[in-house]
Amino acid sequence: MKHSAQRQYDYNKWANSRVFNHLKELPDTVYDGKIESVFSSIEEVIVHVYQVDGMWLSVMSGNSFDETMEVIQQLKENSNNQDLDGMHELYSQINQQYESFFEELDDLDEAITIEHPTYGKLETPISDLVRHVVNHGTYHRGNITAMIRQQGHAGVPTDYVFYLNEISS
Repeated sequence: MKHSAQRQYDYNKWANSRVFNHLKELPDTVYDGKIESVFSSIEEVIVHVYQVDGMWLSVMSGNSFDETMEVIQQLKENSNNQDLDGMHELYSQINQQYESFFEELDDLDEAITIEHPTYGKLETPISDLVRHVVNHGTYHRGNITAMIRQQGHAGVPTDYVFYLNEISS
């Protein structure tokens, strides 16, 4: 049986996939068009979440602050000038990396220590960081939904209960 944090990550993948598939059905300008919101485009939100997901995987994998900064730079280069299909592929790759990480990990409740030059030291279970990644994604999917509606289109339901309903049928 999967750990609850891993099940939450499965939900995160499902919800992101629904957003990508929905955006592909809308005019291209919805994805990269400039609007006044928390982010200036949906593209910006998607790139941000991709980079943060990759950054947290680096942290959970035990990389130092400097190593994680190098990973962030690589993630920025990977996502630079990607269209919607390219970003969807990058999300698929990061999902595979998370899956490999979960498979190699003996215990998602294992505590790790994170050291940050500004925020100091934090000892926390990996499962809490996975939940943070999922929560961060949920927050920004809400931004995306609002931005889609702002452009005159309906959003797509990504609530956890819809995921539970889909996987139980």
